[in-house]
Amino acid sequence: MPPKRRRRASPVAQGLSAGERLKRAKLSGHDQLAWAWVGTEVTNAASITQEHRLATCGFSDSSTFPFCASKYQKASVKQENLKAAATKAEGELDDDFIVVTDEEAPNCSSKSCKNNPNCLNYLGQEKWENEEKARDAYMKAAELGPDPNDESREANTPVGLKNLGATCYANAFLQVWFQDVTFRAGVFNCQPGLDEGKFEESPIFQLQVTFAAMQLSQQTAFNPIKLVESLKLRTTEQQDAQEFSKLFMAHLDSEFQKQSDSSLKSLIADQFQGKHVYATVCSQCRNRSERESEFLEIEVNLANNAKLEERIAAILKPETLSGDNKYLCPRCDNLQDAQRQAELTELPPVLHFSLLRFVYDLSTMERKKSKQLISFPPTLDMGQFVTTGKKGSEVQDSTIQYHLRGILLHKGPSAYHGHYEAQVFDVETQSWYQFNDESVTKIDSLFAEAKVPQKVSKSGSQQSLKPGKSQAKSKTGNGKNKPVKVDSDIEILEDASSSKSPSPHTKDENRISSRDAYMLIYARSTGKDGVAQDSTVIASCRKKNRHDTAIPHPPERALQVIEDMNAQHARSCEEHDLRKQDVESRFSVVRDRIMGIYQNWQLSSNAERNVVLSRRALEQWLSYHITPHSKDKTDAKTEEMEVDSGPVTFSSSDILCEHGRLDPGQVANMKRVKKAAYDRILSEDACQFDPALSSSDVCDECVKYSFSERLYQVEHPRLVSLFDEICPVADDQCGYWVSKPWLKDWRLAKPKMHSHSQEDPPPNDPEYQSHVRCEHRGLTPNTMLRRRISAEAYELLRTIFPDWTTLSTDDEQCAVCEALIHMSKVDKREARIQAEEEKAKLKHMHDNALTGGTKLLDNVPCAIIPAQFIRAWKQWLFRPAELPRPESVDNSRFICRHGLLALDPNCASDLDANVAVIMRSDWDILEHAYSGGPLIALEHDGDRWSHSPDVCEDCRKERKSTFDMTELTIRLLRSDDPNPTPETYAAGTSEKLGPVQQTLITYGSRKTGPVRQSRRIRQVKESCRKRKVTVTRTMSVKDLKVQIQEELDIPTISQRLYYQGVELEDNKATIGALGVLSNDTLDLREQLEDADLFGSNTEAEPRRREEGQGFGGTLLGNGGRTSSTPHSSQHEEDLDPDPSGRPCPMCTFENATDAVACLMCETMFSTH
Repeated sequence: MPPKRRRRASPVAQGLSAGERLKRAKLSGHDQLAWAWVGTEVTNAASITQEHRLATCGFSDSSTFPFCASKYQKASVKQENLKAAATKAEGELDDDFIVVTDEEAPNCSSKSCKNNPNCLNYLGQEKWENEEKARDAYMKAAELGPDPNDESREANTPVGLKNLGATCYANAFLQVWFQDVTFRAGVFNCQPGLDEGKFEESPIFQLQVTFAAMQLSQQTAFNPIKLVESLKLRTTEQQDAQEFSKLFMAHLDSEFQKQSDSSLKSLIADQFQGKHVYATVCSQCRNRSERESEFLEIEVNLANNAKLEERIAAILKPETLSGDNKYLCPRCDNLQDAQRQAELTELPPVLHFSLLRFVYDLSTMERKKSKQLISFPPTLDMGQFVTTGKKGSEVQDSTIQYHLRGILLHKGPSAYHGHYEAQVFDVETQSWYQFNDESVTKIDSLFAEAKVPQKVSKSGSQQSLKPGKSQAKSKTGNGKNKPVKVDSDIEILEDASSSKSPSPHTKDENRISSRDAYMLIYARSTGKDGVAQDSTVIASCRKKNRHDTAIPHPPERALQVIEDMNAQHARSCEEHDLRKQDVESRFSVVRDRIMGIYQNWQLSSNAERNVVLSRRALEQWLSYHITPHSKDKTDAKTEEMEVDSGPVTFSSSDILCEHGRLDPGQVANMKRVKKAAYDRILSEDACQFDPALSSSDVCDECVKYSFSERLYQVEHPRLVSLFDEICPVADDQCGYWVSKPWLKDWRLAKPKMHSHSQEDPPPNDPEYQSHVRCEHRGLTPNTMLRRRISAEAYELLRTIFPDWTTLSTDDEQCAVCEALIHMSKVDKREARIQAEEEKAKLKHMHDNALTGGTKLLDNVPCAIIPAQFIRAWKQWLFRPAELPRPESVDNSRFICRHGLLALDPNCASDLDANVAVIMRSDWDILEHAYSGGPLIALEHDGDRWSHSPDVCEDCRKERKSTFDMTELTIRLLRSDDPNPTPETYAAGTSEKLGPVQQTLITYGSRKTGPVRQSRRIRQVKESCRKRKVTVTRTMSVKDLKVQIQEELDIPTISQRLYYQGVELEDNKATIGALGVLSNDTLDLREQLEDADLFGSNTEAEPRRREEGQGFGGTLLGNGGRTSSTPHSSQHEEDLDPDPSGRPCPMCTFENATDAVACLMCETMFSTH
């Protein structure tokens, strides 16, 4: 059964779909309609009228550009227009007449009216329509500056500190010290000494000012620049926060010692200093030796997932001394086993725990930040760690409550950079705050039921902060600990067992953990919370408990500074408010004026007076008042100043032609505005447009220039169509010749040869003349470039190009050209025959010369010829009919003025790319076929070349040294190669060449014996040790080393260059001055760094990171040194130890230089 025939597809529907309206504007674009008169109404530029010129820009009545109504008119105006249109004559009925019109209502949109000069919508009026957005933009353009009211401090909100670059470490500690009311009162009570003039420049006074500002300032943040300057701190260098704390406390202690008040002299010790002892107990006689010491902070080593209490207990854990580490007991008078430990005897009211977050990595010789997690309680019982009794045998079992009052954080993965923040308990508001320099954020609670940190708003309400990436969402499930994060660094650990109970959590059930905390601040409880404290313990911890909750009052001098600062801030706020009110009052006037202009500036007909402006200029004017300018607009008399100084000018140059009139090619950028609206802009808004032309100012010259091109676009397709109709010609009819490439291009719709508004080149243009006529003015024999056309087509082209004439088909081809073609064919045939004959005779030279294929040269007579001759000869063999045959073999370049050889065949560098070695038999053939000479005979005896004539050494060196640019071979020495010396070079280390190509190597097989390694493989390995570099005669050794570094990636400092066994140590010497010859060889050894220089026999130690200057050069760099706990080794290296002392390797106590045992821990010192 035959396959079923497919149904023919229905034709595609053409024309408009059902219900679609025909829009004449779609039949042809506005641009085509604007120039529709070209070729129809006007065929000569002299006939162009003013109406035609207006039509090119869409300004005539025949233009299809609609007059779009303003989309921004008030509703009342639109309603009035509608009522006026709906008004009927008296007695008129609705069905009295029917209006039939062919006009279409204009569809105004930003896309359809983009090029419409009569549409003034979509120019940026939307910026003024929304009053709120317009007011905000106008206020921003007024450049009032930052609003000081935004920096005003709300009641019960702590004050932040500005970061001066890298001073966040100081800001964090200042916030902690400020909240210590006793310490703050002590700072305020400091009095100036005898020299009161310098007191205001001292750090203690600037600290008073800083604390006074943090207490009484009306601004959200205070700039502590004067305090930083008084301490001579470098604001661009971040320092270690703990070291800053120690040095600053030491400086303050020295300042407090100068005060007359006895309580101030001991303020640092009374508030922050505790006591501990190093005790050693003999296991045999129970003799106890101890040494007491003070501390300002307890340094705690970190362990992952450890508790603070566990790390404190680890510090106080006894250590057994036995074996080689026995204790020399003074009572037993010999070495005995012993127990050694540190014991806390007295605790200060404010206890600082320094978490050793930064550790020193011996493998990299750099400091690193430890990210180990440590947990700590809000309330810490230190009674379990305090030892009482005269001999320290009793451990206190009463509670000594300490409440968490501060957490210092270091954010960042590195110990060398990061950011310091502080979480501090505010004593006035009894709330926790996070201090991030000038940013202060309230934290509702540090317990498990804590909420997200609340940012204090200006109205006093709290705004929830969005949790960061590291914040953990609260989850339900089983587990011992469930973390609840208060911020990105602090976790709250809730005991899972307690969560099962319906009772609310108590304070003891919550723990805080952190990976970024580096210092914890605890304050001792005063006993008001009902916790019983033993009187003996109270006395041992410190009889003077200075936790007074009364807020201290700043001194008069510091208070005066803050009052002046607050007064200045109040004046700034008042002045800013006045300027803001003035600008807001002027905004309403400006907005009404701008809207009144653009709501009524559109044209309704061509008869109205108008001004043609640039779209860009109108957009600039509409945004001028709401865009920031360099001109000051904050003064109330701004408008009067602008009028006096002249109106603001907006340029409309983008719609002008080179003659200064309206350019018809820039219609898309033109907009027509009512003359009355333009006058309002000039008079009321003090703005003008330059130039302001009318519709009649269309450039006549530009219209004529475009007219000629558009007329060509109309006439050319018509002429080509007519030409195609009359071009064919019968074989028996007479025709005319025309250039085929010219005709192909001319027949295109847009010929490539055509230039804008210029006539096309004729067929006899010099570019196409040779296609028909030869150089003898006859018909060219080349029929591929000419075409025959009819007589009618020839006459048509003659009307277009009157000066053109051509040859007819009856004309004969040029006889001279035909003869030359015949002679050329004969000559080419003879040249090819001659080339084949020479190639057959000189087959060995053709196959092997310059290809590395010369074989079996041992004991074979040879000769030297120029390599350039071989290259030219081979090119001629390939194209003998096109390229000239070499004239001669010129060997005179190799012969010096003495008739001897100017090169040495036994030197590899002499047989360069300019020399070719051929067999003597080939030379004999060349000598008969070409002129030249003389003969340079060679023969290789298996060891070296014998040659005639002999070598002239003087001329050879002169020839090789007279070069401007050459190539040098860099030979890389292996690690086991000896260093080149003049002796080894003279003995034959320098490369001597046997034959140019070695004898043919035959390869064995598996049957006959082992296979020798491929020569190609050996050559690749050898080439890896040699590199070619291009040098000049004036290049220095330093420049050569830099080039070698780029080529071989060997640093210049590791390069050792040798020439003829002598090392090139003078980097300033040039290649020519060193006597280096052309195509010479240099030896290069890469000198590796000696690992022994770094104290290692295996591998070099890693480079240490620059630690910076620390506090050297600052006021704190000269301060005293405060001792710490026995296990503190961090930061002590930053302070210079006493060179006259002998530090103990166990407890780091400084002993006398002649001590044989440590006075602190009684460790015996080694005698060597």
